[in-house]
Amino acid sequence: MTSRPASSLAGTASAPTTRVRLGLLLDASAAPLDPVAPLGPAALAARLDTAALADRLHAEYPGLDWEVDLREERLGDPDDDALDLLEVTRDRMLDEDWDLAVAVTERPLVQGRHTRAEQVSPGHAAGVVSLDHADESALDAVDRVVGWILGLDPDDAVPSSADRADAARWARQLAADVETRAGESGASYAARVAASSARLILGTVRANRPWTVALTLTRSMSTALATGALTLITTDLWLLSAEYSPTQMGLVGLVAVAAVTVSLVVGAHLWERPRRASERQQVTVFNIATLLTVLIGVGVLHVLLMLVSLGGALLLVDADVFAEVTGEPATWVQYVKLAWFVGGLATIGSALGAGLEDDDDVRDAVFTRGASR
Repeated sequence: MTSRPASSLAGTASAPTTRVRLGLLLDASAAPLDPVAPLGPAALAARLDTAALADRLHAEYPGLDWEVDLREERLGDPDDDALDLLEVTRDRMLDEDWDLAVAVTERPLVQGRHTRAEQVSPGHAAGVVSLDHADESALDAVDRVVGWILGLDPDDAVPSSADRADAARWARQLAADVETRAGESGASYAARVAASSARLILGTVRANRPWTVALTLTRSMSTALATGALTLITTDLWLLSAEYSPTQMGLVGLVAVAAVTVSLVVGAHLWERPRRASERQQVTVFNIATLLTVLIGVGVLHVLLMLVSLGGALLLVDADVFAEVTGEPATWVQYVKLAWFVGGLATIGSALGAGLEDDDDVRDAVFTRGASR
C-alpha cells in the first residue's frame, strides 16, 4: 500500500490518501464492430482518457488516489467465453500487482446460452465489459464495473454517499498489504489476512449472493430433491429420526453441509494456490470469501430441503402409521426431526449432483455476476 499526504489550498496537510492501482486492459484481438466506422483498439484507447477516469474515481470514492495503468494487448483466444476472459484479466492483474482490473472488449461476451454486457467477480477484484452494442460510453462502462467490483449494487441507479464510503473502504483493503512473517504457518497468515480484510471478505461474500447458489445449480438441486423423496417414504429412517438426539441430528446437518461444500470447492477447483509470494494475500482473501460463499449457499440449500421435507412429511406420512412404526406419537417435534434428517440426507445427495455440474457453471454461480443483454 502506498500513501501520500494530500495538500489543501491553504498549504496544510490533510489525512493521507491511499493509492489504488487500477489495471485497464484493452482487447487488441477483437475485430472492429462497424466496418464503416470501426473503433478498433487505437480509437478505443483515445476514448478512454485515463486522467479523466482517475479524476472521476477520485471524486466518487473519497480518500483514494487512483492510478490507472492502461495496456493494449490480445485478450485470450477468439473463442474464449466470458469466464475465460475474466480469468485472463485476473491473471494479468496478479502479474502486474494491480489492486483491481477491468478489461474492455468490443466482442460479445458469451457464457453458455447467454450474451452478457459484462462479467464481474468482486472476489477476484476483476471484471470484463463488452462495448458490443453498448448504450453508454467506454468511460461510463468502466466506471460502473469498478463500482460493481467494489460492492456497489448495479441495480441501484444512484449509490448513496454511505455506499460510496463503503466502496472506498473496500478499495483501501484491496490496496493494503499484509506483511509475510518468516516461518509463519499458513493458518496463522490466513487468520491475519481475515482479521485485516474482514470488511472486504464480508463485502465480497455479500456481492457473491450465496443464497442464490443452490437455485442456480440445477443438477445438485434435482439430485437432492430425488434423494429426499426416496428417503421420506423409507420407514427405517422414521425409526432413526425418532431415536436420534438433538446432538446427533445436529451432526447430521453439519456433515451434510460440509460434504457438499467440499464437493463443490474441490470438484470445481475453486480453491486457488498463489503462484508467487506477491499473490499470496489476494489469493487468501479470495479463498476465504469463496469458502464462506459456498458454505452459506449450501446452508441455505439444507434449510430449503428441510422445509420441503417437512411439507412432504405432513402430506405423505400418516400420523397413525408413523406412531405404529416408531412407537412414538406423531407430534410436531417428530415431524420436524424427520424433516431435518431427510433434509440432511437430501443435502448429502446433492453432493452427487455437484459432481455432475460443469465447472464453469459452478464458478459462474459462486463468484461471478453478469448482466445478460
